[in-house]
Amino acid sequence: MVLKARWVPIFFLLCAFKSYAMGTHINWDRAVNEAIVSYGLPVEPKLIKKFEKSGVHYPPDEIALLAFKQEQHMQLWAKSKHQAWHHVHTYPLTASSGHAGPKLQEGDRQIPEGIYHITYLNPFSNMHLSMKIDYPNAFDRQHASFKRRHRLGGNIFIHGKTSSVGCLAVGDSAIDELFLLTHRVGLEHVQLIIAPNDLRRTKAIKTAFNQPHWLPTLYQNIRLTLKEFPLPRHGQARVDLNHHD
Repeated sequence: MVLKARWVPIFFLLCAFKSYAMGTHINWDRAVNEAIVSYGLPVEPKLIKKFEKSGVHYPPDEIALLAFKQEQHMQLWAKSKHQAWHHVHTYPLTASSGHAGPKLQEGDRQIPEGIYHITYLNPFSNMHLSMKIDYPNAFDRQHASFKRRHRLGGNIFIHGKTSSVGCLAVGDSAIDELFLLTHRVGLEHVQLIIAPNDLRRTKAIKTAFNQPHWLPTLYQNIRLTLKEFPLPRHGQARVDLNHHD
């Protein structure tokens, strides 16, 4: 094949990009493993004790993270095969932004609300470690299309440190545990529920800001999903203040 002179640089650029992308994938996996060794393994004994206390085999088959904006915490639930969900631990949110209500557009500083999953682990985060959330999900995109909203934003993470712009910050100690646990369980076995408040206890809190007409449908979906998780017994929902970093 003969390439015209002006296409030669582009051809080699594309080849170089493909090689770089392949190399990046391999290095990314290695970086995740290195992060597990550096940050995850030292905290694993504490994590195992939490599971022993809750009566769930470690590592479990599935985990669920229940994040409540008003309560400013994230509950870790887990289960093994043929077992009901068990509450394992409650982590405080170390920072938040926005107000009650879903994320609607890029730059609104809102933490999303809905039922989500984790798409990948990020060992290169400038927030220590992070886990990418699949916002916008199918529900978000479907309802955005009705109003012709196109710039929905993205890059929403669960991460360490103590600052947040639309993300869920849990501090370094907590993300060490959750990063390791997600790696052990597998991304496909992790679900994340983000709600304005704990809808098992009270109705959704109201906000002075205008909210979309489909919000009751979203909150009903969240409420039905939360039924799988019984309210923790008195004392179990205690937030571990030691996870403030």
